[in-house]
Amino acid sequence: MTPHPHHYPMQKSIPTIPLKPTALTRRDFLKSSAAAVAALSLPTFIPASAFGAGNRIALGCIGVGGMGVGNMKSFLGLDDCRVVAVCDVYADRRRKAKELADAHYGDRGCEMYADYRSLIARPDIDAVMIAAQDHWHALMATAAAAAGKDLYCEKPLGVSVEQGQQIRRAVRKHRRVFQAGTWQRSQGKFRQACALVRNGYLGQLREIQVAAPGPEYQPKYAGSLEPQPVPAGFDWEMWRGPAPAQPYNPGRVAWPDWYLIWDYCAGFICNWGVHYLDIADWGCPALAREACEIQCQGVYRKQGFTDNLERWQATFTFASGLRMRFTDCSSERELQTGTRFIGDQGWVHVSRAGISAEPQSLLRVLLRPGETHLYPVTGPGEDVVLIKKETGDRAAFKDLNHGQNFLDCIRSRQDPISDVDATHVASYLGLLAEIAARLETRLKWDPVKEKFIGNREANRRLRRPLYNGWKL
Repeated sequence: MTPHPHHYPMQKSIPTIPLKPTALTRRDFLKSSAAAVAALSLPTFIPASAFGAGNRIALGCIGVGGMGVGNMKSFLGLDDCRVVAVCDVYADRRRKAKELADAHYGDRGCEMYADYRSLIARPDIDAVMIAAQDHWHALMATAAAAAGKDLYCEKPLGVSVEQGQQIRRAVRKHRRVFQAGTWQRSQGKFRQACALVRNGYLGQLREIQVAAPGPEYQPKYAGSLEPQPVPAGFDWEMWRGPAPAQPYNPGRVAWPDWYLIWDYCAGFICNWGVHYLDIADWGCPALAREACEIQCQGVYRKQGFTDNLERWQATFTFASGLRMRFTDCSSERELQTGTRFIGDQGWVHVSRAGISAEPQSLLRVLLRPGETHLYPVTGPGEDVVLIKKETGDRAAFKDLNHGQNFLDCIRSRQDPISDVDATHVASYLGLLAEIAARLETRLKWDPVKEKFIGNREANRRLRRPLYNGWKL
């Protein structure tokens, strides 16, 4: 296993970042954070109290709805960290999250916040888990990195290519450890499929087929689209944040409705597609290195407030002749969902449902010393177990704990398995296809400059404006 390209030394102290009262603005906070970071003599810092009682990593959770609580519960189950703070714009959600943490630890030590800036200003918090809506990821992640926090951030990196670039830049500039919620990398079957491709067991790679759910997600809100009173205990303006200033309506915040609204999410072409596009990129790093042409046909949603892509059929043609087909599918449970690598000597398909290959002997391959391992091993066989079958032994790569990998890397200062660079690529592949569908034209992409070639309008769509005074 090649060592991680980014290794950050540890420092034992962190300056206190002053927190203003309710008048604290993002600009004020970033100024104070920047000043604090600039004052350091070393590029990375870990507070003296970083690992608290019992040497634990102090974790703050930002966004404790369905996904956020799921992530939080996973971290509660790990002895290496302690959840010390929760933040959400819904009062009931943050209260329930606090109760969950307090019940787990047997005390009342978990603090609640309605504004994420107050949470990340705490110098005793080492890391944050971010699971707010997609349109918030860039603002929260860049601010947390500037404040010296390591990050576990839900995918995708944002709602534009520029936002992903900003997160990547902040993480590398401030020498932070970043783990994305693309947890499939920690499942053995995905690592097995990508290892077969990376080590040439399929021969010359000809085509990659990626399919992700889209049309099966439909809006559930069926009420009036007129403005409605904001419910008590909910901060609509903070939920909306950098998105356009629309009046409150429950149809904008319902699940899964907000995923289907362009202001808050680029659509499942990106939000769901990022999982299997990430596996495509992991198995074939050329996707991030070679120039390509992109074509995409799409159907946009029109029900209620929903307006992003519902269906899509995209083709990426790379300079080497490699082709990637990226499409929606009708159900996440169908076999077609996932990533299929096709070479001139065989194919392998992997999804959450399982792994299959032709010839089937590919699934009995045990990596040899000197071959590419996608997880660090110190001895032969550490990453592989053998499953006894009637047809013979079958190789199965071990599953990892995605959250524990993040915590381990906070201590080692190495990149986790789902690092910021890989997540940026997996995020922007879906966004590029969306732009091609929206403009209804063939686009040429330069992966070095991360710009389209010869199309000013397409390049303009690589970024999105922020509203209501928010700035990156």
